[in-house]
Amino acid sequence: MATTIDDVARAAGVSTSTVSYVLSGKRPISEPTRQRVERAIRDLGYRPHAGARALASSRTDVLGLMAPLRVDVNFSVIMQFVTGIVSAARTYGHDVLLLTSDEIADMERVASGSMVDALVMMDVEADDPRVPVLTGLSQPAVLIGLPRDPEGLSCVDLDFAAAGRLAAQHLARLGHRRIALIGSPRAVMERHTSYAERMIEGFTRGVTESNVEGVVEACEASTAGASDAVDRVLARLPDVTALVVHNEVALPWVLATLRERGRHVPDDVSVVALCPSDVALGQLLPLTSIDIPAQAIGEVAVEMAMARVVRDEPAETRLLAPRLVERGSTAARPA
Repeated sequence: MATTIDDVARAAGVSTSTVSYVLSGKRPISEPTRQRVERAIRDLGYRPHAGARALASSRTDVLGLMAPLRVDVNFSVIMQFVTGIVSAARTYGHDVLLLTSDEIADMERVASGSMVDALVMMDVEADDPRVPVLTGLSQPAVLIGLPRDPEGLSCVDLDFAAAGRLAAQHLARLGHRRIALIGSPRAVMERHTSYAERMIEGFTRGVTESNVEGVVEACEASTAGASDAVDRVLARLPDVTALVVHNEVALPWVLATLRERGRHVPDDVSVVALCPSDVALGQLLPLTSIDIPAQAIGEVAVEMAMARVVRDEPAETRLLAPRLVERGSTAARPA
């Protein structure tokens, strides 16, 4: 016979309502009583019915993740974010409902149907039309990204502006006076995706403060796109001696094009990549890089969501500081 909440209450010597409050967290319970109830739950192997638990606590134990799978996104990096979110959610006893479109109607359907306790949203644009909608939902939301106006929503991301500035200044300190940023695909930039715009902003600030010349070129995630981006850089800055590459998919093709054009790394041109560390280490020459800590950002997003759900904490913004790891792809400017 299945164990019931009444069995747990009898074993713990408390009322069934006390057991319910321990499970739901809706009322404070003294530590000794809570421990007694939890011990009885473990000893009896009690598993509350998911539907009943949701009704009692007004929670679903599900987080919604809105991760649009557009053609111009890097799926392997997206999955690193998803891995961090799913792993962290499990530590809170939550499952993850994945939404792969960016349709506002889908977001509203999930929220209005009380299918999730909170929403985590990726691929945030500077003026994202989803943000005003999220502020009107009953569930809290966390953005992986930083719009121009978060409108009271929690946000977490790498500080891409600081990363762009750090990359430019590192190369300038090595003596490079002509530096180019090969960035995201044009569609990403035209959508005013937050991370891409902040990266360009930081890079531009870095070259200006270092009194060096810098150019920015969009780069499609293809062999031809990488070749075109490198050629445009060489046309604008024939004596370029340093590149910052913020495009994980195109990165190997950028390096291959440099070789084809007779530019050897790091003898002729230094390269700093903004990408997950495994991507930087996976090239023929391990690259000096600024890591995109995708899994860590996903974990922080869940922590922030649960802080809103469980403790009703106020919204906050966390930008993770960039860290540059120097490897074999950067050197002093060639004479």
